[in-house]
Amino acid sequence: MARRADLLTVVKADDAAQPRRNRVNLFELAYQRIEELLVRCELAPGRFLAMQDLQDITGFGRTPVHHAVNRLAADTLIVIRPRHGLQIAPIDLARERVLLHLRRDIERFVIRLAAERAGPSHRNQMLHMERLLREKRDGLTLAEFNTLDRRIDQMVLAAAGEPFLEHTLRPLHTIFRRIGFIYHAHMAEKPSLEGSIDHHIAVLNAIATRNADRAVAASDALIAFVDGMFDEMETRIDPSLLDCSVEPLLTT
Repeated sequence: MARRADLLTVVKADDAAQPRRNRVNLFELAYQRIEELLVRCELAPGRFLAMQDLQDITGFGRTPVHHAVNRLAADTLIVIRPRHGLQIAPIDLARERVLLHLRRDIERFVIRLAAERAGPSHRNQMLHMERLLREKRDGLTLAEFNTLDRRIDQMVLAAAGEPFLEHTLRPLHTIFRRIGFIYHAHMAEKPSLEGSIDHHIAVLNAIATRNADRAVAASDALIAFVDGMFDEMETRIDPSLLDCSVEPLLTT
């Protein structure tokens, strides 16, 4: 009887844990969905909306969306305006350029750690991703590249093996994935993705071959490439794409 009681206790504990795991999954899925909408600017920078709007757009309930919004507010991607609802944070190119320098310094540490710690499984995944990028280089869409870019970020963080780093870098990755989206989707002369792809290939190969110095150099080159995007965007991008409350420029 004692063993049966113990078994029932374990079963009840598992049953109690299951709803919590489901809630955690919903929180993460809601966060990912809103993050995707931010990156693709379907939630335009500067836009005001209510919590209910996000529930309608994403299809998630109030609790997962509320949890996701709190995280995204901490990430400085959403601004909570008391009595006015929510605002998708406008893009301040000067600020985000400063954050890019911060990302460069953190990324140097993460990339070196990943190159030093990467195990056989991590290296196999990176070499597979490298081959995929080489094979698809000329035909990748922006949406496909962003999906792979997110996977690459996850691979590098997994190889580095320090969970704290994900919470530090994830919002920075989102911020610059959005910058990349605007740059490639909205510049008058659509830039090719090939430069971005080649820089990611260099990073993956260096980590997979456990060459830490080359990995850090490849990471620095990628960040410098992104920095170059700002030079063009500061003078050529329509300001309304960075803050939808700004009147769009008239075109002839």
